[in-house]
Amino acid sequence: MPPAASTPATATAVYVAAVPLRAPKGPGQLLMSAGYSLGLWDLQHFMVVLRPDPARTQALVFDFQPRDPEGVGAALAVLSRSEIPGVVRRRTLRRVPDRRCWLVGHCCDEDAVGAADRFSERWPTGLVVGEHDCRDYTNGLVEALTGEKRVLETLRSGGSTSISGAAPPWCKCLSLFLPFPAPFVLVAH
Repeated sequence: MPPAASTPATATAVYVAAVPLRAPKGPGQLLMSAGYSLGLWDLQHFMVVLRPDPARTQALVFDFQPRDPEGVGAALAVLSRSEIPGVVRRRTLRRVPDRRCWLVGHCCDEDAVGAADRFSERWPTGLVVGEHDCRDYTNGLVEALTGEKRVLETLRSGGSTSISGAAPPWCKCLSLFLPFPAPFVLVAH
């Protein structure tokens, strides 16, 4: 009897998603919501979404954020660019988001989820906004899974026809009016 033909493994789809940053209630929260609604790139929290089985809608999301994103300590650390405790998270989604979510490639590794878990376990959790934050984590994990380097820069510049949501050209001008460096609030809902 001939050996059974093995079915080739389907590559895991890798996405990058953006959600509004969280901030303490009040003006900061209002500014974050407005910035996200306007598509301001620096006012978004980025994460990696994996869809291991194309036959199922379920997906996994991996991200890196402050341990207490709405705490006063997080806001002060952002303003001073000091290190705060961060946490790498893995959660299950019912489906891949249909807004502000971009297919960036496919993972060559047969165990994409395992590869993402191993990457996350090695990720240093001292978070410094602008130096070691959700953007660095997203870029690093996408590179580890797909080989694509600096994916967020590619998305921001609109380097792919399947990408939307890049910052409008006037986005850089907004930073001239802010009394602190953007991004100044850290994480997603």
